[in-house]
Amino acid sequence: MAALPPYASLGQRTWHYAFRVICALIFFFLIFPILVIIPLSFNPLPFFTFTPEMLRFEPGAYSLVNYRDFFNNPDWNIALKNSVTIAPVATLLATAFGTLAAIGLSQSHVPFRGAIMAMLISPMIVPLIISAAGMYFFYSRIGLQGTFWGVVLAHAALGTPFVIITVTATLVGFDKSLTRAAANLGAGPITTFVRIQMPLIIPGVVSGALFAFITSFDEVVVVLFLGSAGQKTLPWQMFTGLREQISPTILAVATLMVTISIVLLTTLELLRRRSERLRGLSPA
Repeated sequence: MAALPPYASLGQRTWHYAFRVICALIFFFLIFPILVIIPLSFNPLPFFTFTPEMLRFEPGAYSLVNYRDFFNNPDWNIALKNSVTIAPVATLLATAFGTLAAIGLSQSHVPFRGAIMAMLISPMIVPLIISAAGMYFFYSRIGLQGTFWGVVLAHAALGTPFVIITVTATLVGFDKSLTRAAANLGAGPITTFVRIQMPLIIPGVVSGALFAFITSFDEVVVVLFLGSAGQKTLPWQMFTGLREQISPTILAVATLMVTISIVLLTTLELLRRRSERLRGLSPA
């Protein structure tokens, strides 16, 4: 936030600092419930509360027992294996479909672009429970309900709108004269896309892929509808643990998932800034 000029009035100075306080309170309201689970995950006792020793920050009051249980428990290991298997495949499909759709819709000669865009991003708008129910009835008729590829395709459908939006935003600042110049010099459509267009829009593609990955990795409703016991993911295992047995291992898993999300979102922000520099929207 820029510093106030020396000639700022009392009202401007008051609003300047009040705005900072309001932003800090909103940030605290949104982030604190998430961050509080991190120290709780080191509780050696099977409770979801802080012990007096933990509040006094005694070294012996913290333990990695919940993390050891996560890595040694067969149920959690199977769920982790399913998550790291399903999410990357769904991300690849969503990235491919979303990128091609965004490039196609960026062409001015495509009819009904607005209607097509609305249909493609509808999974973001329609309540997830409705999408899951619709996918269940559709996939059960074609034999994909309860299969690996059924869950993958469903997650890809949920992640594709994020790829379309991010790639479309990147294409807004794309100079189409570059592709025309490449065509005039004899480059084919595939060569033009690979060597001219893709390097400039790759930050948007990767950003959309990260959103699609987070969507698939954290999704639980669709898996409950479409998955079988063999496709039990980490969110599903966490939901089952909360419903059937309250295990503090859930806190360790939640901490790991929050850490992964922070790393991915930090990468996303770095890619966004790089995209703006490539498009000349921000200084290098």
